[in-house]
Amino acid sequence: MRVLFVTYAARSHFYPMVPLAWALRSAGHEVRVAGQPELAGVVAGAGLTAVPVGRDHRLWRSVGRFLSGRFAEVDPDTHAAVRGTRILPFDLVEHAPERLGWDDLDTMYDRLVRTWYKLVNNTMVDDLAGFAGWWQPDLVLWEPNSYAGAVAAKLCGAAHGRLLSGMDIFGVTRDRYRETRPPGEGSDPLAEWLDARIGKHGGRFSEDLAVGQFTVDQLPDTLRMTADLHYLRLRFLPYNGPSVVPSWLRRAPDRPRVAVTLGVTAGEHFGGHGLGMQELVDSLAGLDVEVVATAGEPGHRDLRVPANTTVVPSVPLHALLPSCAAAVHHAGFGTLCTTLYYGVPPLSVPERFDEPPFAARIADRGAGLAVPMAEATGDRVRELVTRLLDEPSFRRGAHRVRDEMTALPSPAELVPDLEKVVAGYR
Repeated sequence: MRVLFVTYAARSHFYPMVPLAWALRSAGHEVRVAGQPELAGVVAGAGLTAVPVGRDHRLWRSVGRFLSGRFAEVDPDTHAAVRGTRILPFDLVEHAPERLGWDDLDTMYDRLVRTWYKLVNNTMVDDLAGFAGWWQPDLVLWEPNSYAGAVAAKLCGAAHGRLLSGMDIFGVTRDRYRETRPPGEGSDPLAEWLDARIGKHGGRFSEDLAVGQFTVDQLPDTLRMTADLHYLRLRFLPYNGPSVVPSWLRRAPDRPRVAVTLGVTAGEHFGGHGLGMQELVDSLAGLDVEVVATAGEPGHRDLRVPANTTVVPSVPLHALLPSCAAAVHHAGFGTLCTTLYYGVPPLSVPERFDEPPFAARIADRGAGLAVPMAEATGDRVRELVTRLLDEPSFRRGAHRVRDEMTALPSPAELVPDLEKVVAGYR
């Protein structure tokens, strides 16, 4: 088969695609990864073939306008909502879907199309459609916000599906939107935008452009959120980009090791976190532990480093976490799943996107603890990390989730299922 992966240019959205792309390539299939030009080097660094399409998106420039100090003075509520992504669908879909009425959802889709989907898709969709028409893929796997992949697949006749890198908030939201839509109501901002994009090439909107013909879900049951859709299950495998294991990490720690990381997306694009890295490392300074904190460039140089702490700009989590007794992180998809893959109980300090529901699920399962970013004082972090280290039940809970993950089909085991899906849809 010829398999085309599609994602807009964001490392955190591309990395979860890599193990499956490798598996398909190793099984003898041809694989390409398409995205805006700024992603090409990241794709090539993963040993995959990049297809730069269109021009770079301006999502982060748009986000930056809402995060500016001047905008915060003019509209502090919107500034705080964007910074923490406390906006539909992220704020209600997990705990109060019954509060998602059609009017609210219609407004949400109008906003998402204007401020997100158009920004990350319109710059590449036409060029991507041209490439797909020339290369003729059999299968297109697209990141759930990269609707350009669905448009290109539909136009060239390829089977296509979404490859999730998080809870299926968007599938559940779409279900709710269609369920609550009044009879005869003509408005559907997502469908109207997609119909206009595919219409330029002679196509017409159908619902699979919004949700795929099928969906590949990498989460264990503990963390899943599902819609009324066709799902294929896949085991998450850690991939943190090309990396080198430092010499100090090749020795076992003489004290319990605690990893501290807050990811890269918030620091690079959302104005940082509500809790600073300095406060985090200070909170653990008095414990008899070895702390390894990733602070990014250039922030790590500005930290006052306690005696029990090593601060590095980055470290491969799949190399660090097997040696850790606990982890402190933001509960982002890749970081959380890598932590649980190695059976390490986390203290989740969530702030945005699907981090709060992820953190709540893990805490409810007894596999870790959680405290919202806004409530995460140094004293509270120290108290909760001490519990993770002193109470064996959390490690047992993390091991249960790890066992759920390892019971799912590996990328290599999913390949034959994808071959059957393609045969069924084409």
